[in-house]
Amino acid sequence: MKRSEVNSIIRWADEFMRAHGVHLPPFAYWSPEELGDRRAAAAGVIEGRLGWDITDYGLGRWAEQGLFLFTARNGRQADLKRGGGMCYAEKIMISREGQLSPMHRHWLKAEDIINRGGATLAIELNGSAPDGSFDADAGGTVFCDGLRRDFAPGEVLRLAPGESVTLMPGDWHAFWGEGGDVLIGEVSTVNDDATDNWFREPIGRFAEIEEDEPPLHLLVSDYDRLI
Repeated sequence: MKRSEVNSIIRWADEFMRAHGVHLPPFAYWSPEELGDRRAAAAGVIEGRLGWDITDYGLGRWAEQGLFLFTARNGRQADLKRGGGMCYAEKIMISREGQLSPMHRHWLKAEDIINRGGATLAIELNGSAPDGSFDADAGGTVFCDGLRRDFAPGEVLRLAPGESVTLMPGDWHAFWGEGGDVLIGEVSTVNDDATDNWFREPIGRFAEIEEDEPPLHLLVSDYDRLI
């Protein structure tokens, strides 16, 4: 992706979130220079990978296969391992109409995916084979707003604003906006996007950025390289 495209998406996403009553924390609007200057104070932001995250999964077609994310909070792997402390994370996401977030599952993370507003959120579900791999013939069980729901292989669950689904680590899923753009909330176990995503197809989690203009704000994938 070109940096100019990333900057444009950030501006658009900020307007979309504000239109739905979602306001980001102050650090979201720091310039790259300010984040670098305040590195010591912002250690929790940098180490927790809080902030802007825009991905095309390395495919170069963000409008067709991509996702906007903002990680608002993220716990500590050490707390998760010892079974106490900050073991949770929260993201704000946007799926555009027809924009696919490809089929994947998580190794460790359980997550609630919540339609916070906009159009319908469509989620395709599949179960796992005994070794955890994708199984086109496997269904499973999820909970929608606390209510049990069995799903058939490849079934598409449609969530209206206010509705949610709880996905466990073995639940394969892909999702997209249907009938318009969708504001999505994610409440989950501690998040580690570098290691916890298992995609059905051999794709990447983060976009490769072509620097055709200066960054408006850094992405979480920029932190190691640009701070």
